[in-house]
Parts: sequence; C-alpha cells; structure tokens
Amino acid sequence: MAMTGTILAGGENRRIPLLKGHIEVNGEKIIDSSVNLMKRLFGRAVISTNTPELYFYCGVPMIGDIVNQRGPLTGIFSVLLNIKDDAIFVAACDMPFLNDQLMMYMVDKYRGKNREISEPMTSGSEITKWDAVIPVFEGKPQPLFGIYSKNILGIIEERLNKGLKKLKDLLIEINVLYIKEEVVRQIDPEGRSFLNLNTMEDLEKVSGGKICLV
Repeated sequence: MAMTGTILAGGENRRIPLLKGHIEVNGEKIIDSSVNLMKRLFGRAVISTNTPELYFYCGVPMIGDIVNQRGPLTGIFSVLLNIKDDAIFVAACDMPFLNDQLMMYMVDKYRGKNREISEPMTSGSEITKWDAVIPVFEGKPQPLFGIYSKNILGIIEERLNKGLKKLKDLLIEINVLYIKEEVVRQIDPEGRSFLNLNTMEDLEKVSGGKICLV
C-alpha cells in the first residue's frame, strides 16, 4: 500500500498576516521541514497549493485545486485524484511539530499491523478496509493530520458538488479508524503534532519561532 506525503498549503491566511508555511521554527521553514519529513517517511511528497510560485524551490510536485471550492477537502480530493498511490498522509503547512513516530504508527494501522490495539475486524480474520486513519486529541478528531484513501474519491466529489466542504463532516460518511487519545498521548503526550499557527498568538507560543516575510 504505497502512500504519498501531502502538505496542504492552500489556506488563505486570513487570521495571520504571514505566509504560514514560510514561518521559521528552530531555524527552518515549516514547509521545508514538512517536505523533508514526508520524503523521508514515504519516499515522495507533494504540496497542495494554488500558488505554486511560492514553493517551486521545494523541488516537489505541486497540485492545484481542480474544483472551484477552497478548503482542505478540495486539496485532499485534488491530490488523491492526481497521484498513483493508494493513499495520502496529510498535514497542514502550518503544523511545525509533526511527530514521525505517530505518523508511522498510523501508517502501520492503515496497513493492518499492530492489530492488538486496532478496532475489531469486520469479520473473521479479515483486515478492515479503512478509508481514513485519524488521531483523537483533547476529545476531538484531528483530520488535518491523517491518512486518506482513494476509496473516498466518489464520496468527496458528491459532497463538493453539493457545496459541503467541511472535512470533519466527511468523517461521518466514511470508514474511519480513530487512534484513541490514550494511544496518541503515549507517543505525543502534549499533542504537538496538532499545533497549527493560525494567529499571531499561536506564533508567539512557539518557542524559537520567528517571522520570515516573502
């Protein structure tokens, strides 16, 4: 089950006057750190963006929205439709502390390993066909840090055609393996993987963060 690492960089930066992926944390732009991590874990990475000129220097494929509806669901749909792999691992471009151990744990779950912590199989010893793998933290699913399968292309297309863009609502319609919070906290106790820089206040909370204007 091949997988492509995907960074969603299509946000409109409405609440922060910066290009979030170009914010430097610990001396490295978030987008660079994420691309390097995705390439290391999956062998390939793509950036979902409608402004490719901002990321040409990253040296990875870029995929723009193929429908005129902004949002992460459109980005996920566009990438799934344009790659050869069976699934993608998605992270937002403003998440500076992606935990590789948690990512690989989720990949193993998607591929059917570590069954002792997995949800019950559907029947007998068959491996459940998961449409997505999503961690739970602070009692809430974290859909911007997750795995999505090509199996859901049709469902996403139907939702987008109806103007239904909320990613969290998609999870209700598909077969999701939720990684329980107690398991997530064993790997990422503070949930730093899910920290995203939406506001200047968020940026101020990040130790070592500094502004890089482009």
